[in-house]
Amino acid sequence: MGKDETAESIEYGANNKRIVFTDNDHRHAKLLIRLRHDGLQQAQFFRHLITGYIDGDERIQDFVDSIKPQSQVKKVKSKKARQQGLTAQRELGLDEQQVDNIFDLIAREHPEL
Repeated sequence: MGKDETAESIEYGANNKRIVFTDNDHRHAKLLIRLRHDGLQQAQFFRHLITGYIDGDERIQDFVDSIKPQSQVKKVKSKKARQQGLTAQRELGLDEQQVDNIFDLIAREHPEL
């Protein structure tokens, strides 16, 4: 931190970070061709994927479940639990903020969980 900056003066989430990884030139070229075909920019594409992953988009989560190192039995259980949670959320008429509030309340009441 600079001389005039304190931890309190830095606004969390306002600082941009670079997310970088490498791949070979052939795959990069194929990615650019597909992106151009779909009318997307590379940064735009990755930001949307990251947002979907962070927000728990079930289409992205299904893909992540298919590639993450996990036994087939655990994958099936995880998918079933997620589906039951979504069904319960719809049946109760809860939006995402309300669900987050419930989990925050549980975390405060039972920090050991």
